[in-house]
Amino acid sequence: MTRVDGVSVPALGLGELDEGYRRATLRLIPFLVFLFILAWIDRVNVGFAKLQMLSDLKFSEAVYGFGAGIFFIGYFLFEVPSNLLLERIGARKTLARITILWGLASMSLAFVRSEWAFYAIRFLLGVFEAGFFPGVVLYLTYWFPSAKRSRINGLFMTSFAIAGVVGGPLAGLIMGTMGGVSGLANWQWLFILEGIPSLVAGAAVLAFLPDRPKDAPWLKPEVAAAMTAIVEAEGQAAGKEASFKAALRDGRVWLCALIYFCIVSGNATIAFWTPSIIKEIGVSGAIAIGFLAAVPFIAGTVAMVWTGAHSDRTGERRLPCAIASLIAAAGLAATGALIGHAVLAFLALTVAAVGILAAFPVFWSLPQTFLAGTAAAGSIAAINSIGNLAGFVAPYVVGLSNTLTGTSSNGLYFVAGLELLAGILVFGFARWREAAADLAPAE
Repeated sequence: MTRVDGVSVPALGLGELDEGYRRATLRLIPFLVFLFILAWIDRVNVGFAKLQMLSDLKFSEAVYGFGAGIFFIGYFLFEVPSNLLLERIGARKTLARITILWGLASMSLAFVRSEWAFYAIRFLLGVFEAGFFPGVVLYLTYWFPSAKRSRINGLFMTSFAIAGVVGGPLAGLIMGTMGGVSGLANWQWLFILEGIPSLVAGAAVLAFLPDRPKDAPWLKPEVAAAMTAIVEAEGQAAGKEASFKAALRDGRVWLCALIYFCIVSGNATIAFWTPSIIKEIGVSGAIAIGFLAAVPFIAGTVAMVWTGAHSDRTGERRLPCAIASLIAAAGLAATGALIGHAVLAFLALTVAAVGILAAFPVFWSLPQTFLAGTAAAGSIAAINSIGNLAGFVAPYVVGLSNTLTGTSSNGLYFVAGLELLAGILVFGFARWREAAADLAPAE
């Protein structure tokens, strides 16, 4: 036996543990990123479909905003059960089930004809996708210790941004070229063609994704054992809550949920409304809108990776998240104020995307400082599900603003205010975390 970071692990050669982490990163992260890109595209492609879908089906902007957002109600209701089930049956079965079902639901959107059918399928899409993102966040805690998680989370969460980079041009090409093929509208082809890959990916999850390090044939048994011993020792460290029941009475969990609600409001806004905002500032043509929509997400990708790596290198979690949220607030407010000035509004939208996306990887390091085991499984899901209710609120408010005033500006100001609140709350997280820990009842 030898000791690594104060933990007794099987004897390892020089660099073998680092090589194990490198292999796990290369084997798991690209595949998980690919899965989330599919999930994100199937979740938000309705933002591109609306460019033609609304006029074809005679839907209002408010109907679209409600339908886009009701996804998150289904997501909210089934998030915690899905993550608790993952802890019991493993990531492979859970993620395969999620991926296949969301693909089927996304394809079904091609055949909606009424507002209620639109609402129902979007709700089911949320039900089916529930558990994917927090499931992956939990899954990565089985493989990587806390000192590596901001960077690993950042690498995984580039999927938000990459989906925007890939999804915009892809949606633009489908919308621009497939209209009328086999008698289907371009938005119908968008849902069908972007749903099919998820069915194939679900089968790939069953074939290729290992549940734990010990299940990975590409890791030496002694390396897998060492990786497991290190994360298990962290989970048993003093000050970490392991009971989900006790965690739900811990004010720190609810503080994290409120912060995440504010951060997600910006992400949902740029996901569902970037194509419409670009159209509103004067750009026409689905292909042009699709390629321009990729630009803010490219900038966000760079910011996300850099912020995660910087946070791990310095050990600072709170400050980068807070600063990113304030940048997001400034960018969204400026977009609303400059909506009549195309170039400046687009630059402001890009700044907003940088701040929004950079906040995510560092935020998810905060709850992991005081949660472990079942508490981590359930609380990560609870934080994510409550936070993602902003995905219902923000698109609906922006849609309502559009319907009532003819512009997105007031809705963008509202979301900017939520991002500002996120920054303020994160700045105070350390003090409030200690106060909440003092108030949390003993199990």
